[in-house]
Amino acid sequence: MIWDELTAEFFVGHYNYWMTIVLMMIGLYVVVSRGNLVKKIVGLNLFQTSVFMLYISMAKIFGGTAPILTDNPDEVYSNPLPHVLILTAIVVGVATTALGLALIIRIRESFDTIEEDEIFDIEQQMAKNATSTGGER
Repeated sequence: MIWDELTAEFFVGHYNYWMTIVLMMIGLYVVVSRGNLVKKIVGLNLFQTSVFMLYISMAKIFGGTAPILTDNPDEVYSNPLPHVLILTAIVVGVATTALGLALIIRIRESFDTIEEDEIFDIEQQMAKNATSTGGER
């Protein structure tokens, strides 16, 4: 009986970790299982968002406020460092997503597809052609 309450309390009390794990695994699954390069970018963004959620949820203190000094010496503050780090990570994430999408556009222009398998086949065919002609293009 006590074990059931402890187990339920454990799972409900750590819901932020469970949601992070679920979202992280969904993102990882999308990256691994999909051949479409845009879907891989979406999976990476899901994975990244789960990391953001983890850090932000760990920084929040119940009853804590924003770290702005007041006259009350008993004020409890939330830790601002994870929030600052996540803001930086969001900027880096947007930049890497933009770079990834730009690379996908270039790949689409060169290979006329964004499917990973088709790009691999085209590259294999190009390598065969280069070897049969002695490396000349």
